[in-house]
Amino acid sequence: MGSTVKAEENGVLCIAPGTAPQSVTVDCGESGSTLRFLIPVFAALGIEATFVGRGRLPERPIGVYTDLLPQHGVTVETAGGLPFHITGKLQSGDFRVPGNISSQFITGLLFALPLLKNDSTVTLTTPLESKGYIDLTIEVLAGFGVKIEETETGWHVPGGQTYRAERYTVEGDWSQAAFFLSEAAVSGGPIRLLGLSETSLQGDKPYRGLHGIAINAAQIPDMVPALAVTAAFAEGETVISHAERLHLKECDRLLAMEAALKNLGADIKAVPDGLIIHGKPALTGGKAEGMNDHRVVMALAAAGCACTVTVTDAESIKKSYPGFFRDHKHLGGIADGIDLG
Repeated sequence: MGSTVKAEENGVLCIAPGTAPQSVTVDCGESGSTLRFLIPVFAALGIEATFVGRGRLPERPIGVYTDLLPQHGVTVETAGGLPFHITGKLQSGDFRVPGNISSQFITGLLFALPLLKNDSTVTLTTPLESKGYIDLTIEVLAGFGVKIEETETGWHVPGGQTYRAERYTVEGDWSQAAFFLSEAAVSGGPIRLLGLSETSLQGDKPYRGLHGIAINAAQIPDMVPALAVTAAFAEGETVISHAERLHLKECDRLLAMEAALKNLGADIKAVPDGLIIHGKPALTGGKAEGMNDHRVVMALAAAGCACTVTVTDAESIKKSYPGFFRDHKHLGGIADGIDLG
């Protein structure tokens, strides 16, 4: 988008605006959030852009924008996935979106619509899942001077707004903390985690004790791998439901967790919308496929606190948490890299 980004000490990024290019190619790697957040932003800025990616990202759902953007002044060229090419400038209006595919589409629109000249609305056509992430988006936008108004059917977004430069501290990630909470539950802990906000709006913040329960994962899909490992050691039956979107992540996370935990000796069965797990006091251990999925690998590391696990594709943690195994070892975990690529 023409900005300059300078990495300073202690994890600080200094971002300064620049002149937007007329045309650009955006490599999203394997990140669905990057893809879905940025498409509307580039469209709002009128930048011609081609979005590319690798792994399973070219196959992941993008049809919401294919249907929606042409209704609001943006020409879309795609064979159904990536590359995804856009031209034209986004126009304000009513954006009707399903709430049960991914909240990332809504977040992308909420980033972009305030930049348009006139007011817009985002209207839900189905019940919203992962609402915590939308609430978090609105909270962050408010921190940069952008106002979003929730309505009975979605959100009203005043146009003509300008982002205000701020010094902003990004709160700790409860989705990543879940893996260490799982390790504490499996190993008996205790573990002390820093940098997390107890008042966070992140949907992944709630967590419970080590007994079988029914879990509706509609609002917390990223928690399922960590919850599955924890449930494998929990007394009784755990049923994880409303998690069908996990079939469409970096891998099919439901089938991946079923196969991996079965190899370790767990009693687990994948069903169309989730997992059914009968906990055991201990697992036998063994080899598990990481499926090039960072959340699968980090979840299986927690199982390694109670049995010996050999997991493939350990390098996939670099997608979201490059220092995961360093922190795992710091907490007393044992992890020996055979080939990290």
